[in-house]
Amino acid sequence: MPDSPADRPKASSLRPLRALWPFVRPYWRRVIAAILAMVVAAGALLALPVALRYVIDFGIGANDPDTIDRYFLWLFAAALVFGFFAALRIYLVNWLGERVVADVRNSVYHRVLRMDPTFFEVTRTGEVLSRLTTDTTLIQSIAGVGVSIALRNLLQLSGSLVMLAITSWRLMGMIILLVPAVVVPLILIGRRVRKLSRTSQDRVADTSGMAGETLNAIQTVQAFTMEEFQGRRYAEAVQGSFRAGLNRIKASAMLTAVSVIALFGAISFVLWLGAHAVLAGEMTGGELGQFLLYAMFVAASAASLSEVWSEVQRGAGAMERLAELNDARPRIRIPETPAPMPEPSRGAISFEDVSFRYPSRPDARALDGFTLDIAPGENIAFVGPSGAGKSTTFQLLLRFYDLEGGRILVDGVDIALANPEALRRRIGVVPQETVIFGATARENIRFGRPDASDAEVEAAARAAAAEAFISQLPEGYDTFLGERGARLSGGQRQRIAIARAMLRNPPILLLDEATSALDAESERLVQEALERLQRDRTTIVIAHRLATVLKADRIVVMDEGRIVDIGTHAELVRRDPLYARLAELQFGEQPEAAARAAMLEAATP
Repeated sequence: MPDSPADRPKASSLRPLRALWPFVRPYWRRVIAAILAMVVAAGALLALPVALRYVIDFGIGANDPDTIDRYFLWLFAAALVFGFFAALRIYLVNWLGERVVADVRNSVYHRVLRMDPTFFEVTRTGEVLSRLTTDTTLIQSIAGVGVSIALRNLLQLSGSLVMLAITSWRLMGMIILLVPAVVVPLILIGRRVRKLSRTSQDRVADTSGMAGETLNAIQTVQAFTMEEFQGRRYAEAVQGSFRAGLNRIKASAMLTAVSVIALFGAISFVLWLGAHAVLAGEMTGGELGQFLLYAMFVAASAASLSEVWSEVQRGAGAMERLAELNDARPRIRIPETPAPMPEPSRGAISFEDVSFRYPSRPDARALDGFTLDIAPGENIAFVGPSGAGKSTTFQLLLRFYDLEGGRILVDGVDIALANPEALRRRIGVVPQETVIFGATARENIRFGRPDASDAEVEAAARAAAAEAFISQLPEGYDTFLGERGARLSGGQRQRIAIARAMLRNPPILLLDEATSALDAESERLVQEALERLQRDRTTIVIAHRLATVLKADRIVVMDEGRIVDIGTHAELVRRDPLYARLAELQFGEQPEAAARAAMLEAATP
């Protein structure tokens, strides 16, 4: 997906609307029914001028009341047919519009859900949301009413032109000569409207992105007293959106004015010629009346087409933006024939000479020749300074990125050859920055395993030391936690995340300093729960505080994407300068004292 509006291809036609066809095709029966209803309604409408002609020439002109009555009955019958099938057409096309837009939204949203982190590094969430809301609303008007109006008026215009030729080919010839003078300005102005519509939609997306970003960090904004500054930024973005929308409105208004003046000017000129033809005896009054009605149909249809044209242009621009999302493909691809993951999972992990650079930071190597074998059920801790590559190992193990070199094996299977979803089902994650959804406590915990029973959810909460505070909420487990868990403290959110991982019961557990936000008492309870959870499963802990990894089977010291040393706490404080410095900074002890403390703690049951 292009990074900015300027990078997007600017189509000069309605080709982007072709992307709607896959969404319309499943409902082809309704499409055919709508077209048939449209044809019947248009036929009934085109029959009205013929009936009027006979009323004038053979009824009024011949002073025959019976003929007048008969043709007025035909007029009424044609009106009934037109009314019924017009209503049927309106129902069918509006149903199609609603259904197609719902399918487009589902398709785009499911596509975005499967995009890898690289996509979100260059795409703002607000931009995606704008396309899912504003752009799909435009598509709704086009896929339903817009297309219906356009097709109806095209059919009506074509039929009226045919009937005009049958009524008087000379006057029709004059209309044909005037068509280029009317159509060419409409096409030129229509292209301008399309370009301005795309710009207007991009400006709306900018405002949505800015608002979403600010509201998601509202406490930070208020803490730094940046309300006025952010308000000015948003006002400037809104003003830019207004100016872009105003330019589009001006162009659209000009399109309408030019079309109406040109069309009705041409029709008036042709009717003036027709009036003189009646006076000269070259056509009857009924024929002129018939020609007049068909000319009005032509003018009304063309004017309506000119108005809907700008909407179609906007819809094409919106579909172009939606198609960019729907056609986006994640860099992480599922192999055509994925390698099966063995069942049951043992939890064995091997990093073999792994090298990796983040796509957004190609000049810095996050991992460099990283090699490590982790046995099933082993408890491994990764420590090191910020930027050492600890979190990168988690990102790669979850296969959020493809490797630059080397490979990662889980249970003996190269994860690049496996289905990423099958791999991730074996892994439970407790991140440092806890994610709480705008749902109840029960639903947030059940996110770990959607098919879990209420009893299993509550058992996981008890194991994570979360039941005590959940039971004190107004509605217990069914209490809405607010957007991003706004009703909970940091430690409570962390315990919800731990309960979620416990409910998943994975063979591999990834803990990114899972107890960092807890007070001393909660940390003790959760640490006990985590120790129970880690039994008989492979656990990797990213440790920022060395006190949390003293009981790890092995501690891996990392720096600049490489493994510096591996050992127990006591071994590392004696022989590894980097680890000893970290221990001294955190424990306030010399390496020897830290080693003695570690040995005593490890010996404590």
